[in-house]
Amino acid sequence: MYVNSMTTISVSDETRRNLLRYASRLQLATGKKVDYDEAIKHLLGREKRPDLLEAACKPIPNGDKLLQELYEERRKDDAILERHVRG
Repeated sequence: MYVNSMTTISVSDETRRNLLRYASRLQLATGKKVDYDEAIKHLLGREKRPDLLEAACKPIPNGDKLLQELYEERRKDDAILERHVRG
């Protein structure tokens, strides 16, 4: 049988204020009451999805072609800006 027990931890006043700010933002975002425990769980949970980071960092198909297209468009933008600056 699991008993939900609570414990006290010591944090600096600055950390407590930052955690309160974080909990407040989380409460606004979720629309429900958020206590310190929920805020800490949310912060800790952010580290548990390395698969999302890996997926976001995978190369995209035709990436080299897209990068060259981006550089070409940037050169065109720079040329237009240069013409405007010169008058």
